[in-house]
Amino acid sequence: MTNEVAESSPDHIEQSLAEFLESTPPNQPVHINELSTNELVTSHGWVDTFNTPEIQLHCPEEPCNGVRFFRCIDAKRVIHDNTPLNIYSTYQCSNCQKYRKTFALTITQDLHEHSGWIYKYGEAPVFGPPTPSRLVKLVGPDRENFLKGRRCENQGLGIGAFTYYRRVVENQKNRILNEIIKVSEKIGAPEQKINALKAAQNEDQFSKSLEMAKDALPESLLINGHSPVKLLHRVLSDGIHNLSDEQCLEYAASIRVVLGELSEKLGQALKDEATLTQAVAKLLGSKP
Repeated sequence: MTNEVAESSPDHIEQSLAEFLESTPPNQPVHINELSTNELVTSHGWVDTFNTPEIQLHCPEEPCNGVRFFRCIDAKRVIHDNTPLNIYSTYQCSNCQKYRKTFALTITQDLHEHSGWIYKYGEAPVFGPPTPSRLVKLVGPDRENFLKGRRCENQGLGIGAFTYYRRVVENQKNRILNEIIKVSEKIGAPEQKINALKAAQNEDQFSKSLEMAKDALPESLLINGHSPVKLLHRVLSDGIHNLSDEQCLEYAASIRVVLGELSEKLGQALKDEATLTQAVAKLLGSKP
């Protein structure tokens, strides 16, 4: 980060370097108290080197599939006062030792201090909490559009995120309704509600389709007592014409959360039904 950017940020954010790497989105200048440490480097003598704390990130690899400790695998980076340094910093999961996260950074150390400014241009894989596998499966062919919306949301681009998420729901409306119908049939929902869902599936007009399906969901799929289809209908039917970018960002996040919760409830409902079926079959096959 350049001194000009630093000077234009009087109300800067103070964080630890670990917090910055773990939870700060790209394109935000942050002042770090412990940006560097003084170390003896064979080829340089005693110098200030970029601090590389242990951090905690989500690891999607099969042995992990959760939050794990990550350690930096780079060689030591020498820092000079008031001299911006552009680097890639790579961290590796300490558990599976396979999954890696790379940060693109600019660091500028304060004069005669170990503190300084840091700026994150981006990271790979992209910043943000992992997308649940059930949600990826639910949106199916629109996975890439959903991930584009997720990237827009991470970067604070509200209109972009909202537009992508709306496109996903609109394109995969029938796929989502089909999963709801599967659960409804498995748990023996009233035929009237199942027919309403099937009629909604056959309706080409997106808004009208959601309107038809909003009250037909089984109770096990409700979110805090509300139909997720009704919640989506309320925000998606009016579009974004009268919304600010900030409002779009808030609504986009809500759409993602509701879709995620719906995907989890669909998966859990089918799993519970399968477990119950196995239990009944086991008992029927047992000897008195």
